[in-house]
Amino acid sequence: MSTVITSVDPRSPAEKAHIKPGEKLLTINGHRIVDVLDYRFYGYDPTAQLELQRPDGTVRTVRIRKAEGQDLGLNFETYLMDHAHSCANNCIFCFVDQMPKGLRKSLYFKDDDARLSFLMGNYITLTNMAERSIQRIIDLRISPINVSVHTTDPALRAKMLGNPHAGKSIAAMRRLAENGIHMNCQIVACPGINDGPQLQKTMEDLADMHPGVASVAIVPVGLTRYREGLYPLEEYNAETAAAVIDLVEDFGRRCRERFGSTLFWCSDEFYLLAGRQLPNDEYYESYNQLENGVGMLRLLEVEFHGALRMVDENDTASPFTIATGLDAAPMIETLVRDAMAKCPGLRGQVIPVVNRFFGEKIVVSGLITGQDLIRTLKGRDLGQRLLLPDNMLRYHENVFLDDVTIRQVEQELGVPITFVAQDGFQLCDAIFGLDGQQKESRPAEEGEEYYRYNPSV
Repeated sequence: MSTVITSVDPRSPAEKAHIKPGEKLLTINGHRIVDVLDYRFYGYDPTAQLELQRPDGTVRTVRIRKAEGQDLGLNFETYLMDHAHSCANNCIFCFVDQMPKGLRKSLYFKDDDARLSFLMGNYITLTNMAERSIQRIIDLRISPINVSVHTTDPALRAKMLGNPHAGKSIAAMRRLAENGIHMNCQIVACPGINDGPQLQKTMEDLADMHPGVASVAIVPVGLTRYREGLYPLEEYNAETAAAVIDLVEDFGRRCRERFGSTLFWCSDEFYLLAGRQLPNDEYYESYNQLENGVGMLRLLEVEFHGALRMVDENDTASPFTIATGLDAAPMIETLVRDAMAKCPGLRGQVIPVVNRFFGEKIVVSGLITGQDLIRTLKGRDLGQRLLLPDNMLRYHENVFLDDVTIRQVEQELGVPITFVAQDGFQLCDAIFGLDGQQKESRPAEEGEEYYRYNPSV
């Protein structure tokens, strides 16, 4: 791609320095600019000397003074100033391989890009990183990064990732840890493959990299109904899920004694599958694995009850319906009952949505489509408002994963939609008609949608 400037933010340091669209950014303080990481890192200081190439090929130098950390205000053709790096693996559990045909192209893109890991939270396997890329992470202090580990056994990792070189990445992780780079890790657990003794070994190996390894989430593999011709995988049941929980919690207790932190946590879905109560608020420490569904429901409850304490018992709002995934529905039903118990004039209901599009084994709200919402809710009394989790929407846009628009759903159901962030305070505000949002629309970058809608990567 290119470092050609496409626009300059109004009143930004770059505009004040008379930098124009069409010029190409060559260097900042003598450092060559290749992509967004170079731009952000070398542009952080309060003084910056920019070398720019005009469209006619002549080069000029501009000096800028600004607040430390303030963005220069330059925009480029793409957010990364480059294409997202695609995945070199063929994972046996890959969610993208389980997608139906006919969806938009971006949802079939598999990214494995360290820049997206640092900037947007994407998980990477480190398998497609050359020596210079590892060294740049160390040199630029790109931390934290999110790493999909799955197993530390080299042969098993090569098998699970479908990449004969996948086992070498564990050595790269150790090198990053030794150089002070922090990693948040993820293990997609597959029954009979990388759980049991293999999971025990993986946790022991990762614990030895602490504090470089700062946290690890263990999540169950997600299986859709589109698995014809793919590696035969089983889903977790109550017994096998409970076995994973026991293993992880036991090792977590030992980590607390050794490091003062649990380090390893199972996602909420494991507890739901096992039919067990979620751990208490303190167990999750800083909730730094929320993107993997670790403690998400417990934090939602804690935040909601904190907000509800500030509500007057005479407060009320128009009748509403909340539609959500099967996993979150029981907790949200409890919260709505608590709200109605405190405020007798409030009227609301929660309707769980079965995922027919991807298959009934998919229970998260972020994979519910517009057509499943219409199928489940049409013809029912929804009150005057429909509240939906905002992760149902296509990334930063106003359509669902299947390209059904918000307007189409509203027209089919005859009720206005309010989107609510994954936050207990905002949920309480939305129930009482105080807050709600829709997504700001912009085209998604390669890799962004893939991460947001992929619970197994």
